[in-house]
Amino acid sequence: MRIAVITVAGISSRFNEGIAEDRKVLKCLYSEGGKEDTLLYHLMKKCDYADRIVIVGGYKYNDLCTFYREQLSSEFPEVSLVENTHFSDYGSGYSLYLGIAEAMKYSPDELLFVEGDLDIDNDSFRKVVDSDLSVLTYTSETIYANKAVVLYQNDEQRYKYAFNSSHGLLKIEEPFSCILNSGQTWKFTDTNALAKANDDFFENEVEGTNLCIIQRYIDSISKDDIELIHLSRWTNCNTRNDYRNIMTNWRGEA
Repeated sequence: MRIAVITVAGISSRFNEGIAEDRKVLKCLYSEGGKEDTLLYHLMKKCDYADRIVIVGGYKYNDLCTFYREQLSSEFPEVSLVENTHFSDYGSGYSLYLGIAEAMKYSPDELLFVEGDLDIDNDSFRKVVDSDLSVLTYTSETIYANKAVVLYQNDEQRYKYAFNSSHGLLKIEEPFSCILNSGQTWKFTDTNALAKANDDFFENEVEGTNLCIIQRYIDSISKDDIELIHLSRWTNCNTRNDYRNIMTNWRGEA
């Protein structure tokens, strides 16, 4: 069984900046058209290869449930919705933890994880899906310490991540042979190792970021079981201008 996990629990602060409280929205549901013009719909279309899609929400969770029930359930029936009640006081890791825990109920053979505010071109996403290995992704975006998730390879050729959750400067404490901008999309093919990484996270770093789980996983498997895949088009949707640029890409694919 193949499972895809999409996390959409964040409070969308930059996306809703300057917007009246009663008009603020969950970013993945924002549309200037219909349901087909939402980030969530496009990600679910990319993930429709999976036997089940797990969506982890938090901020405006009831809106997410209503949107899925009324707009998406007929097209995507094999979906689990999971609520993260700690979306405002824990890091992003708890959403991934809940998504993996839900996925493990179905004894998956592999699990794909994508953050819910991303736009990725179809061909690159399909390469991730089709790989027989665990996958780490990267983009051609310039690395800025205040917003990038850094993926690098150390002197032992092991993959490592670096990120400053306070959006300040980054510091890498060891020699490295390459440094890349993470595509924030992953595939895990050793589900036993993933389950252990998830359990260890809950016991030791439950308020940390999703990179805590991911790093534990990649540290526990052979580097030969990992494929690095470049995402040709990648946009992290932080603002409404980002959304409009993404819509232009969607129109080009239609």
